[in-house]
Amino acid sequence: MDQTRPVGPPVPNWTPPPLPRGEGLAGRYVRLEALDADKHAALLFKAFDGHDAVWTYMPDGPFASAAQFHRWMREATAHDDILFYAIFDQVTGEYGGFASYLRMKPAAGSIEVGFIAMAPQLQRTRAATEAIYLMMKWAFEAGYRRFEWKCDALNAASRRAAQRFGLSFEGIFRQATVYKGRNRDTAWFAAIDAEWPALNEAFQFWLSPSNFDDAGQQRERLSDLTSLVRASGDPEQAAHRP
Repeated sequence: MDQTRPVGPPVPNWTPPPLPRGEGLAGRYVRLEALDADKHAALLFKAFDGHDAVWTYMPDGPFASAAQFHRWMREATAHDDILFYAIFDQVTGEYGGFASYLRMKPAAGSIEVGFIAMAPQLQRTRAATEAIYLMMKWAFEAGYRRFEWKCDALNAASRRAAQRFGLSFEGIFRQATVYKGRNRDTAWFAAIDAEWPALNEAFQFWLSPSNFDDAGQQRERLSDLTSLVRASGDPEQAAHRP
């Protein structure tokens, strides 16, 4: 072996983690269920109705009818390389969106959260944050080494969300794909297993009822709690920060 060429550190006793099987995930504010067209399509279509902006950066949608949405959901959930969850807000008692695991690579220890659509009533809530937390928690506790988030580089809200959740900005893949007839440069974010204990503590602190006053306003911001964990900033977001 050539000792003059640098190589990565060993990963002793590495065992690829399992693929997620769609088991339910539940927290204080939210419950995640394997997405099922017959159970969830009509309820989610109602939640999204009138909010076409939800689909701006999504590869599909908006949908003209409940039947079209049901058909799309049935086809989307039939793929074995993506696992969708319906997001049930336990505070309001309503389904408000969905999210998925995709690009699941157990041999590499890598998994991505994406294809996320949340109706306005779910956005910016404790339930929305806890939904992503539960998916991150399952991935790292299952043994994944890397938890990824990718989005259209022009999607400023998604980029802010990724960093708020403690994922580090890793760069832009230029002309990564074409969707809806337009170019997409893709922004990459990720957290790794060494960062998970600190991120887990940050999420638990933020989600605690004691972090909210009687009016439901947060005392500490999650982005402040995760800022010391992130490996780097996002220059695009920094450029727009007041």
